[in-house]
Amino acid sequence: MGYNLEEPQKFIMPDRLLEVSGISFNEGNPDSIFAEQDEEGKLFVLKLEEKKMRASKFAKRGDYEDLAILNNVVVMLRSDGTIFSFPLSASYEEDIPGVIEWEALLPDGEFEGLYGDSKERLIYALCKKCHVDKNSETSSGTILQLVGDSSIVVKGTFTIPMGPIARLADEGEFRFAPSALASNPRTGEWYILSSVNKLLVVTDKNWNAKEVYHLDPARFRQPEGICFDKESNLYISNEGDELSNGNVLKFAYNMTK
Repeated sequence: MGYNLEEPQKFIMPDRLLEVSGISFNEGNPDSIFAEQDEEGKLFVLKLEEKKMRASKFAKRGDYEDLAILNNVVVMLRSDGTIFSFPLSASYEEDIPGVIEWEALLPDGEFEGLYGDSKERLIYALCKKCHVDKNSETSSGTILQLVGDSSIVVKGTFTIPMGPIARLADEGEFRFAPSALASNPRTGEWYILSSVNKLLVVTDKNWNAKEVYHLDPARFRQPEGICFDKESNLYISNEGDELSNGNVLKFAYNMTK
């Protein structure tokens, strides 16, 4: 896989990001990380080595789960499938102007995972629990297309077969509820988190499971966000609790592993 999941560099998040969920970089640039949390309709921007950050409001309070940045557009995901988009340049404002709310792009269900592909101008939204998957052995997702500077349209769908993941996980009672996804820029593989049972699933470009890793609960308290920088280093965010702050764990890429 190229990562030692037992030896991360740990970055403690400020108190306002106790419930840090989604994380992303702009074009893989690790100088600043973009984040959101479950309760406030705000985009947070900070340097991992520092406590100082800025926060910009894009919507009222709600259950926000993930974000993506592509082609200088920020896309935010609410758990009910509602999407918010605005220019990256507007994120320097305390109250972000020109926010577009998209309510009918995704099917009915609960969503936590979002990924943006700048090269193809595509946005991938992965269901955590959707009605369409109720009687199937798959986890489904929607592919959106960024058109111009502001429009988003439905491009297609994709499915992830559950059977191979269950066999690789080798669990008695298997549960897979995706909480985040990202594409490795070096390999094109998909990395998918399932927070409820602390799994990291690696699939090929066509969503076929290749590897499943059980994450140590002592290190991964509640893994909710995932992204890569341009050097293929892996980052996973964890929500905090009454005793510990939220954090971001960095796993350096090692091509010999």
